[in-house]
Amino acid sequence: MKKAALFLFTGLFFTIFISYEYVFAKDLKTTTFSTGIEDQTGVAITIYNVNLGLVKDQRDIKLPEGMNELRFMDVASKIIPTSVYIKSLVNPQSLHILEQNYEYDLLNPQKLLDKYVGREIKLFSKNPYTEREEIVNAKLLSNNGQPIFQIGDEITFGHPGRIIFPEVPENLISKPTLIWLLENTLGSGQKVEATYLTDGINWRADYVVTLNDKDNEADLSGWVTIDNKSGTSYKNAKLKLVAGDVNRVTEEPEYRDRMLKYAMKEAVPSAPQFKEEEFFEYHIYTLQRETTLKDNQTKQINLVTAGGIPVKKELVFHGSKYYYYSQYTESMSKQKVGVYIEIENKKENNLGIPLPKGIVRVYKHDTEGSLQFVGEDRIDHTPKDEKVRIKLGDAFDVVATRKQTDWKKIAYDTYEAAFEISIRNHKKEDITVRVSEPIPGDWTMLNSSHNYRKTEAFTAEFILQIPKDKETKLTYRVRMRY
Repeated sequence: MKKAALFLFTGLFFTIFISYEYVFAKDLKTTTFSTGIEDQTGVAITIYNVNLGLVKDQRDIKLPEGMNELRFMDVASKIIPTSVYIKSLVNPQSLHILEQNYEYDLLNPQKLLDKYVGREIKLFSKNPYTEREEIVNAKLLSNNGQPIFQIGDEITFGHPGRIIFPEVPENLISKPTLIWLLENTLGSGQKVEATYLTDGINWRADYVVTLNDKDNEADLSGWVTIDNKSGTSYKNAKLKLVAGDVNRVTEEPEYRDRMLKYAMKEAVPSAPQFKEEEFFEYHIYTLQRETTLKDNQTKQINLVTAGGIPVKKELVFHGSKYYYYSQYTESMSKQKVGVYIEIENKKENNLGIPLPKGIVRVYKHDTEGSLQFVGEDRIDHTPKDEKVRIKLGDAFDVVATRKQTDWKKIAYDTYEAAFEISIRNHKKEDITVRVSEPIPGDWTMLNSSHNYRKTEAFTAEFILQIPKDKETKLTYRVRMRY
């Protein structure tokens, strides 16, 4: 009696187990659905100037209830898979992600041949004399260097025929694809948003400054240059740009000719295309319209336009610290005098907006009215009410000579040095040159031919007025302890 009961219980247990296993296996059966750019209802992209983009891709998808496999195609090929996040915009609780995969084994001739090694293919060829088309059945034996075929009982390579494959292997895809195993509890259609970061997309600011004849006023136009090499296009996208030094865990050609075209246009104030606002410790610029960013495309959009900006032009002669550490018996002739312009980023100067870092290119009209390039420099992120200083180059007609006239050791840590700086002006007008001398240690100016100003702990500055076709000499003696 006990054996019969035990047998009955065991049989019932296995019946229940088998039934449960069947139901569980049945539930695990999934249906695969694909969604491409044709289902896209909106896309927004935020681009950071550290070669990074944040993509928000919205799509309408028809998914049945239960467990499904969703193939999310037309994503950036340089996507950062660990940054992907998907959610339902209809009901966030109706979509549960069980698994996520990113497939990037993209279809190409080499991989296609590799996948068909050991399988049957066809070789298509055309006789150049009879123009008769021939199709030969063959077996691909190897693809090491070049394909090796078996045709009938013979082995050959270098066959001139075009290879015909019966189908695309399952484990090769034509475009990068995100694959989710998900559970859907919503009976109606889903509207989802996939968010991810991608490398390969960057932006920078380029500025064009056009000086007037007297070099005391300028027109400025700023352009955003977006370079999309992320591996996909973004059609009618909402665009935001983030300017700032965003930290990342780490794992250019110039556009001078193109920018010259913009410089030749007059700076006519227009309605700003970007809305600027503070964002965290950065600044964000939102384009007030949609735009399309094609893959492998460089796009430029106007950022700022301003005219009649006051400009300060300055000639500066810089010394070096090593002049003061030992005696130089020979004079240093034909030293360079730098040319700088300075702009104050203020509202009263028709500016007063945060300027993202970038390259500033400066132009000026010659006597014939033709615009000429006079120099460029790179600026850092510049908040409003700060100064933008641009080095254009070195003056051609202003020549400086430095001579050490004395050097002696007073004590084991105390020295005296004397210098003579001659600056010759070969221009047609009088000029002013600022001489900046980086004197090391604890120093005291003993005497000087011109007034000086201690602008920093280790800097003495002199202002020299030099008439046209004349020479001005600066002499001074300094005592240093270091």
